[in-house]
Amino acid sequence: MFKTFIAFIKIFFFMLGKRKQLKLAKKYDKEGNIAERDRIVKECVPLWARYVFKVCHSTVEVVGAEKLPKDTAVVFIANHQGAMDIPALFGFIDKPMTFVAKAELGKIPVLSDWMKMLQCTFIERKSPRKSVQAIHDAAEGVKKGYSQVIFPEGTRSRGFAHNEFKAGSFKLAFMSKAPIVPVTIEGTWKIYEENKRLCPGDVKLTIHDPIETANLTREQQQEIPAKVEQIVCSILAEPRKRIAE
Repeated sequence: MFKTFIAFIKIFFFMLGKRKQLKLAKKYDKEGNIAERDRIVKECVPLWARYVFKVCHSTVEVVGAEKLPKDTAVVFIANHQGAMDIPALFGFIDKPMTFVAKAELGKIPVLSDWMKMLQCTFIERKSPRKSVQAIHDAAEGVKKGYSQVIFPEGTRSRGFAHNEFKAGSFKLAFMSKAPIVPVTIEGTWKIYEENKRLCPGDVKLTIHDPIETANLTREQQQEIPAKVEQIVCSILAEPRKRIAE
């Protein structure tokens, strides 16, 4: 646990070390200089994400990067194994992205400031009305060019069998009419969730062929969640077994 504590301290101070860049990004944001704000975020966030894996003595392999659309925002749909999923995606997929986060993260100092500059959308899950509005806001963000990450399982599988992909999670893609890019995440749960402490691990990200969402009929939309779940999860290794209590 001591090594885990030290790792978290290193990661926190790495973020603090970027406070000048954060201050400048907030200044540009206030002035409406979006291009310069986004430039700083695009430089700093992947650096942070890769530093997280460096501290954890872990590696990330990306397969299928050539399948990424180059000139349009996308909606990444991925399985959710552990807390390291976000750093893996942000640090090793060469496409700026953001995500919909629970409202509680918007209250954490420093982290919340970076998330706001990243154009994260904060969602209050206990409020259906605010949840719907958050999805609308995120869809508008995609239309403006900010790719989104969605974990339709809703919670981390932690290396156990994956959870069912919730159909409602796909509304953002349908509303924005952006291509869905399925991503399979393998191994992140071994870095923390397996032992409840940080351990070295090897992660693999597999990027699959994009799926167009524009001009789909309602019936075709209804088929997408199961199709994407099959694509993402069919190549996952055998899940670990739950030990009966």
